Amino acid sequence: MAANIAATAESPLSPVHPGEILSEEFLKPLELAPYTAAKLMKVPRTRIERLARCEGPVTPDTALRLERLFGASAQFWMNLQTRYDLLTTAAAERAELDAIKPLDTAA
Repeated sequence: MAANIAATAESPLSPVHPGEILSEEFLKPLELAPYTAAKLMKVPRTRIERLARCEGPVTPDTALRLERLFGASAQFWMNLQTRYDLLTTAAAERAELDAIKPLDTAA
């Protein structure tokens, strides 16, 4: 399992923020403004505006509301956020992570 995370973290592709998916795959095709989506989801407009600008995270509450509004599962939204967090953290902490010597578990 650790090998999968390491391989993903070293991917040449830039991490995609869930807000980019929200904006490009859901809001724009439906011609839906973040403000309108927020109103329909019954959350503060700033939550969806920040998410759509890739400035805020998808929280479990937001994921459940996105699922209800758009039909894409809450797990889909949380997976996007988790992958983004793992890739950005791995990149930011690369030197420190590389300094950790793995335990020899082959014995």
